[in-house]
Amino acid sequence: MNETTKGFWAIVAACVVWGLSGIYYKALSEVPPAEVLAHRTLWSAVFLGAVVAVQGRAAALVAALTGRALRVLFVAAVVISINWFGFIWSVQNGHAVEASLGYYIFPLVAVALGMAVFGERMGKAQGLAVAIAAAAVVYLTWALGAAPWIALLLAGTFGLYGLIKKRLDVAPVVSVLAEVVILAPLAAAYLVAGHVGAFGLAPGSGAFGNDFGHSLMLAFSGVMTGGPLMLFSYAARRVRLGTLGLVQYLNPTLQFLVAVAVFSEPFTAAHAVAFPLIWGALALYSAATLRGKG
Repeated sequence: MNETTKGFWAIVAACVVWGLSGIYYKALSEVPPAEVLAHRTLWSAVFLGAVVAVQGRAAALVAALTGRALRVLFVAAVVISINWFGFIWSVQNGHAVEASLGYYIFPLVAVALGMAVFGERMGKAQGLAVAIAAAAVVYLTWALGAAPWIALLLAGTFGLYGLIKKRLDVAPVVSVLAEVVILAPLAAAYLVAGHVGAFGLAPGSGAFGNDFGHSLMLAFSGVMTGGPLMLFSYAARRVRLGTLGLVQYLNPTLQFLVAVAVFSEPFTAAHAVAFPLIWGALALYSAATLRGKG
C-alpha cells in the first residue's frame, strides 16, 4: 500500500469516527453536555500530551504557549469548545439532523469567510453554490418558523475556527493540545465543583466514578477527539486537497444517517427540500473546485 492510499484510508477512518461519534455522545445523554465537554477537554489534553511527548515535540508545545501565538490559541480554544458543546448538546437533545446540516454548510461558510477576510476570489459556479445554500437556509427558516440555529452555530464556529487556524504557524496536533491545555484549568474546576458542590452545583453531581461504563466512555473521549485529528493530519500530507475536501462530506452524511435511522429524528418536508438543495450546492462547488475554475 503506497503513501497516497494510506492517506486516503486515514481520512476515511477519521470521517467515519466523526460521523458516528453522535452515537457515542448520545449514549452519554445522562451526563450533562457541559460535563461531557469538560471531560473531553481534560482527556484530550492527556491523550494528545502523551502523543506529543512520545514524538519529542514538548518544546513545540511550550513555544506555542509562551510565544506570540498564545492569544490566537486562546481564541481558537474558546471557539472550538463552543463548537464541541453545540454538537454534544444537539445530539443529546434530538437535534442531530440539524447538526449534520451545519457540517454540510460549513465548506460554503468557509468560502464566504475566505472572501470576506482574505479577499479570495470566487468563481461563478462557487458563487452560485453559496447562493443556493443560502436560499436553502432561508427556506428552512421560513418553513420551520425559526432559523436552524444549531446548524448555523456549528457551521459558523467551525468556519471561524478554520479561519483562526489559518493564521497559526503551529502543527495541528500541537495546536489542538495547546488549546485544550488552555481550557484544562476551567474544565478541571467545573468537574471538581460537581463533585464537592460549588458554583451552584450539587455535591456528588459529577458522573465520573459513579458509573463504570460512563466513566470509561468519558475518559475515552480524549482518544475519540485526538485519534481522528491525528489521522486527518496524516492524510493531509499524503492526499490531494480536493480529495481531502470531498471525503470530508462523509462526516455529515453519516451524522445525517445516524440521526434519521438510529435516533429516529423527524425529517420534515422542509428538510426534504433544503437538504437536496445543499447537497446540490456542495456538488456544484466541489466540481468547480476540482476543475480549477473556482
